[in-house]
Amino acid sequence: MGMLDEVIAAALGSRGQARQGQVDQSQRAPDQLSQIAAALAALLSARQSPGAIGQTAAAPAGQQNTANGLDLLINRFKQNGLEGVINSWIGTGSNQTISPPQLRQVLGPEEVRDLSQQTGASQDDLLSQLSKYLPGVIDKLTPSGRLPSETDLRSSYRRG
Repeated sequence: MGMLDEVIAAALGSRGQARQGQVDQSQRAPDQLSQIAAALAALLSARQSPGAIGQTAAAPAGQQNTANGLDLLINRFKQNGLEGVINSWIGTGSNQTISPPQLRQVLGPEEVRDLSQQTGASQDDLLSQLSKYLPGVIDKLTPSGRLPSETDLRSSYRRG
C-alpha cells in the first residue's frame, strides 16, 4: 500500500480500504466509499497521459510519458479559475470548499462520465462525494505544502 492508498483510506475510514472487486457478496452494489476511493485514486495517481485529465494519448515514437495526476488536477483548477481553491488544500491553512458544479467544471464532462463508469456511481453522487473528500485527501498528500513524488502517487485502488 503506497502513500496515496494510505491517505485515501485514512480520509474515508476503514470501509474505504476495500479494493474494487472485493465487495461483500451480500451487497447489491459496490460500497459508496469504495467507489469514491477508486475515483480519488484514478484522479491522483500517476498515469500515461501527456494531455488533460481523462485523455489518453500515445507517446511519440515508443516513448512512455507519465503524468502526475495531482499535477494535472492542479493545472485543471488553474485553467478554470479555481487556483486559490486547490492552493488552499495544498497549503498549510484551512481548506476552501468546492461545490459539485465547480468540480464538474474543473474535471469536464468526459472525466466525470469516465469516473462514473469506472466506479459505478452516478455522476451526481460521484461529484458530491469527491467535493466532500478531495480537499482533505489533497491536504494530507501535501504536508507542509510539498507535493508528493510520482512514486507516492501509485495506487493499488486503480484497475489495470
